[in-house]
Amino acid sequence: MMASYGHGTRRYPRSRGRTGSRWGSPLFERSRELGGGPDRATLGIVGLICAIAGFFALGIILGPVAVACGWLAMGRSWAGSRPLPAVVALVLGAIDTLLAIVLLAGPGNGLL
Repeated sequence: MMASYGHGTRRYPRSRGRTGSRWGSPLFERSRELGGGPDRATLGIVGLICAIAGFFALGIILGPVAVACGWLAMGRSWAGSRPLPAVVALVLGAIDTLLAIVLLAGPGNGLL
């Protein structure tokens, strides 16, 4: 019998699907001890700082960094609740990147 549509997991209680293990995995415990990386609030604030700093210097680098941090802080999804620093970082990073591209491809380069 296949384990689709909720029929196969009734007989096998240890196959829990995407909910994870009941007993912590050693890798998960180790990642918790090491910190596990930045959380969403930290990524939102870092993205916001990068977006604001990108308007003054290195916009071509800090803009995409702000977009990436904002997107990761939003949980890589548009659905659900979105923290304000993450949305602001995403929007300002996109504006920052576009301005940097426009300034790089300015009228002196003969592209138009």
